Amino acid sequence: MEDPAASRYRCLDLVFSLVGVGSFLFDWGSDVWVATEFYSRGDFFWFGVLVGWMLLASVVVQMFSWFWFRYDRDLEGFGGPRTKTRRLFGDHVTVSCLLHVLQLGFFCRHISAISRGFQVWWRGEQSSAYAVYLTHDLSMLRLIETFCESAPQLTLMTYIILHTNQARTVQCVSVAASTFSMVWMVVDYHRCLRSFLPEKAAQGWRSAAVYFLWNLLLMAPRVAAVALFASVLPRGVAAHFLLLWPALVLWAWLQGTDFMDSAGGEWLYRGTVGLIWYFSWFSVSEGRTQTRSAIYHAFMAADGLILLAAWWAYRDPVLTRSYGHALLAALPATYLTGLALKALYYYRFHPKLGRRGRGTAPPAGGGGGGVGEAPPVEMAPVEALDGGEVGFRNLPAQEGPSAPPLPPPPPPPPLCNARMYRHAAHFYSG
Repeated sequence: MEDPAASRYRCLDLVFSLVGVGSFLFDWGSDVWVATEFYSRGDFFWFGVLVGWMLLASVVVQMFSWFWFRYDRDLEGFGGPRTKTRRLFGDHVTVSCLLHVLQLGFFCRHISAISRGFQVWWRGEQSSAYAVYLTHDLSMLRLIETFCESAPQLTLMTYIILHTNQARTVQCVSVAASTFSMVWMVVDYHRCLRSFLPEKAAQGWRSAAVYFLWNLLLMAPRVAAVALFASVLPRGVAAHFLLLWPALVLWAWLQGTDFMDSAGGEWLYRGTVGLIWYFSWFSVSEGRTQTRSAIYHAFMAADGLILLAAWWAYRDPVLTRSYGHALLAALPATYLTGLALKALYYYRFHPKLGRRGRGTAPPAGGGGGGVGEAPPVEMAPVEALDGGEVGFRNLPAQEGPSAPPLPPPPPPPPLCNARMYRHAAHFYSG
């Protein structure tokens, strides 16, 4: 059973790749501009904080990219017919390692995905599944990069504006770049998850709009609350993060995550999930997704109220007179609106997929039309093997002397990104 839609590369995929690399360069350029501004003004502390966080975020993203390169380089069919010329980073492990050490692995993935996508779309070359595979990895790397770099930087810039009570042009550009990166990440990530849906469970633009809005309305108050708290208790926000992050990493471990293919990679993933959860909810394991989400949001709502109360108690009444009461009312209201939209999304738009096998690979779905609660959908009978390859489940042999011979095995399915499929299955299982 092979569905060609599962590996079809469209023009829109190429557009998303181009916008993705553009947003990455815009965000990176604004970071360099802000760092240069801090250094030239003699703000060496903020220069060190910004550059240090940029390097830390880059190292985390490069580590994920390197792990995935090592996992995937021996997969059958990875890279297309002429493997040595089509494979990501070629077939040179040393070159790939050097690029990642130089913090260029993520950028080279963008270039490789754009180049491969252009060859598939414009020249009509085969191995479309490989181009789709690369775009799925890029979508996850953008999410990781956004929460490791853009979200903390947006918090930092908001804090500096509040602390100094003025907004310079470079700070406004940095805020705009980080905000655009977060917005684009939400759109691109949801589109990646939707690509694993069967056609009969395809989601339309309404579901994408609601998904985007509830994510935006939940992340914005969280970033604002942390920035406000930092503006009155700068050292307190570091203690706050160091108290919450280990607890969130522990919770990810207790949920039994299985995203990576090695123990070291899995702990890197859990640590990153803890950072993501500091700002936004992120489904990482199968089953009881909505229950875990409710627990998370109840905790974060209480935590956000504590941060706001601390800011209100220690704020400067004169400096905050023009916006203090408005923020105190708007942030909780915005968070509650986001929760209401999230409930609407899960009630009206979110398809729930039943699983018949471990790590199956459903055909991809495009944009769809229907509004209403989608019924449970069975996934295609394709099983992801331990090495990340995709194969069909073994059929049980019949017992007895008169058992008919088993039919010949079906043709192999297209190359499937098993990591992102398992992640999409976690998202759509609850």
